[in-house]
Amino acid sequence: MRGMVPPDPSGGVSEAHFAVVHMPKRSRKRFSAGCVNIVDSKDAALAGANVTEKMFAARVLGPSKSSEGQILFYLLEWLEG
Repeated sequence: MRGMVPPDPSGGVSEAHFAVVHMPKRSRKRFSAGCVNIVDSKDAALAGANVTEKMFAARVLGPSKSSEGQILFYLLEWLEG
């Protein structure tokens, strides 16, 4: 996956998750862990989305640790309800 920090090969730490992401716009492809709220299902992500409050439903890959020590999640897809 180009542009992504690879998952930890020793344990499968990075996985796909449904999430609600707090961002000013949907233009970014990676997010710090503080901007991502992992939820149980696609329906929960869509229910938690609120465009006015800049909360967007997404499928993300992570967590992954960057070379700077940041915990990151990567966008797989934005979800539309």
